[in-house]
Amino acid sequence: MSLVTLKAELRQELKLTPQLLQSMEILQMNSQELLEYLGKISEENPLVEQEDAPSLRSAYEELRQKASWIDGGLHGGTFVHEDTAAPERGALDRETESLSAFLRDQLDRRRLPKPLLALCRYLAELVDEDGYLAQEDLDGLENMKVPRPLLDEALATIQSLDPAGVGARNLSECLLLQLSRQKHPSPAVMDIVARFLPELGRKHYGPIARELGLTTAEIQAAEKAIAALEPHPGRAFQPAEPTVYVRPDVFIVELDGELQVVLNEYYLPRVTISDYYARLLKESDEKETRAYLQQKMQQAKWLLNSLERRGGTLRRCAEAILEAQRPFFSGKTGELAPMSLLTLAEQLEVHPSTVSRAVRGKYLQCRQGTYPLRYFFSHAVGQAGPSQQAVKRRMLELVRQEDPAHPLSDQTLVELLSGEGVRLARRTVAKYRMELGLPSSTGRRHRS
Repeated sequence: MSLVTLKAELRQELKLTPQLLQSMEILQMNSQELLEYLGKISEENPLVEQEDAPSLRSAYEELRQKASWIDGGLHGGTFVHEDTAAPERGALDRETESLSAFLRDQLDRRRLPKPLLALCRYLAELVDEDGYLAQEDLDGLENMKVPRPLLDEALATIQSLDPAGVGARNLSECLLLQLSRQKHPSPAVMDIVARFLPELGRKHYGPIARELGLTTAEIQAAEKAIAALEPHPGRAFQPAEPTVYVRPDVFIVELDGELQVVLNEYYLPRVTISDYYARLLKESDEKETRAYLQQKMQQAKWLLNSLERRGGTLRRCAEAILEAQRPFFSGKTGELAPMSLLTLAEQLEVHPSTVSRAVRGKYLQCRQGTYPLRYFFSHAVGQAGPSQQAVKRRMLELVRQEDPAHPLSDQTLVELLSGEGVRLARRTVAKYRMELGLPSSTGRRHRS
């Protein structure tokens, strides 16, 4: 005989409806993503119409007259669309200007035996974008029964090509290849490159001086000569990073003598529901047509509600940031007050994930410059101390003012900050220093 147990359980569940999902998705879109999304939706949904609003163009120009530093992605008061942008002038064929193509061209000009030429052309394709060859690739060729003498000759041939240092298997070999092309390379420099690059990078001159019998001055002269070499010989052939243009989502502008939040919605088309299809929905007698239009009408209404909610949430977040960081925006200080996503969410009485989505990938432009919205969130150091951003700025100032011959150690920075009322552990100072991209005191030391 089996017993059946009945158990009552009370629990909360959040069901993500299509409307909620769409609202969350739109909230976390930045301006460019939203513009592309609206274009896609208007193609898929016949009830969604987009139209340019000349009044927005004039409103934008009026705003720029009051704040000439504004450039929210509109140039010369006209709407710029990426799909109508002119092609980049002077753009080169990337393939014909690649490093491998440059190497193959040099090889073809040499009268090499066919087996050697074929192997060299293959190695030219294996050279990475920095100009290096991986030892594993060479070992793989040897495992494929390529004769070792032929492989060594091919490697030497590649390394004899321009740019100097190409085909090296490591940094030391790359620099030695460049030094070997100089008329009178210094034996001391060659020895340091071959044996002591790690010590030189850490400025540990003692072991180098003892082993090679050099003075500190001679090592520093060699260091200067090594610094003039190119550690990435393929760098000149790497395509330039494309310029990234940011369209701010929010402006902080002084209007009528007061700082105010202005949403950058001047680039967005005006989204409306089609009158034609709305009438067709009411008048059509066809069941399938009415069902289709009813579904699209619901989606269009959801879209309009989501856009309104996005704008409202973004505005509330920006206004809270303005209030918390008013001294920064007014130009009284370059430091930020402590503020976290959690405290802002509690202030706005929304879930922290809502604030996180609202600021994700979005930018704010003010007189001081253009910043990611997340830049303005900086945790306090200690219970009621300054923000982490303020502490890092102070550390940077202290390092810039230090004696290059006697740079400040992490422990000294701890003591100096403690004297200013900021108490940090040494490991925290080291962490902040690394986040600022500052070397250790040994790495910053410059001997005269």
